[in-house]
Amino acid sequence: MAKVTVLMAVYNAERWLERSIGSLLSQTLTDWQLICIDDASTDGSLNLLRRFQQEDQRIELISLSENHGQAHARNCGLKQAQGDYICFLDADDWLSADALQQAVSVFETYDKTDCVLFHVVHVEQGLERNYPMPSFSVLTGEEAFDRSLEWQIHGVYMVRASLHQRFPYDETCRSYSDDNTTRLHYYHSHEVRSCQGIYYYFSNPTSATHRVSVRRFDYLKANESMKRQLQELGVVLPVVARYEQVRWLVLIDCYMFYHVHASELTIDERHYALSELKRIWSTIDRTLLNKETTTKFGYRPCKLWWMFRLQEWCYFTLRGFLGKNR
Repeated sequence: MAKVTVLMAVYNAERWLERSIGSLLSQTLTDWQLICIDDASTDGSLNLLRRFQQEDQRIELISLSENHGQAHARNCGLKQAQGDYICFLDADDWLSADALQQAVSVFETYDKTDCVLFHVVHVEQGLERNYPMPSFSVLTGEEAFDRSLEWQIHGVYMVRASLHQRFPYDETCRSYSDDNTTRLHYYHSHEVRSCQGIYYYFSNPTSATHRVSVRRFDYLKANESMKRQLQELGVVLPVVARYEQVRWLVLIDCYMFYHVHASELTIDERHYALSELKRIWSTIDRTLLNKETTTKFGYRPCKLWWMFRLQEWCYFTLRGFLGKNR
């Protein structure tokens, strides 16, 4: 048994592992378990992980023969988690030396707390900036869920193992569906608090989210999965309505991505992207949308798909002339 289990999905992260795992080896709280899941890396990551495993018995290694993405990898690790509390650490990120201790102290002080957010510092090109999150003392689960819809609070946290085991990572998509897990953890928490332990989030220019890829449209499928899960859990209609608003805004954002980057996709990818945009557009429950938003040009649902496409083309073409499609 351990106080904290840290899940680390690894894919071709050889360059960053010394820093990431090194930050765990330096923790003031020493009662931790690190489960590294190598997701079929093609660089030297697996050999480096084997070396770390041999040097410290708190480090466990799972080696996957095929690449399935971060959510699947973390779930493989979750099955072996022994800690009272669980958090993730991406292979290119790192923690302040007191991060785990700070989070655990909050849990031990407030026995109704189910999630504790770290203090997130973005690191990009050597520059550090704090995540712009308004300070708070305590939030209910529904309050935390609401704030996560527009990421007024981030999704980097430690959670009670019992809650995480109840809601493992959503494997709907390779990217984006981990947001769903975060929101379910928040919604089902009695209390959500924060701590001063720092999670250093490295903005890696080689990561999938920084590349132009058809995988961007997985965001739509991930959002669809979230809505389905909320409905299956019997969540009250006002909460579903707030999330439907998020789905609508993400649809518009993804259409902008298509408008700007379609020429960088293959013909098959463009067909797929348009089919996903149309499919999700047709599933939006317009009766749940905020009328203040849907009366604006560019955000009107429209009765016919071709009308919606024409609106988006005009809207994003005009934005492009103004240099706003970024």
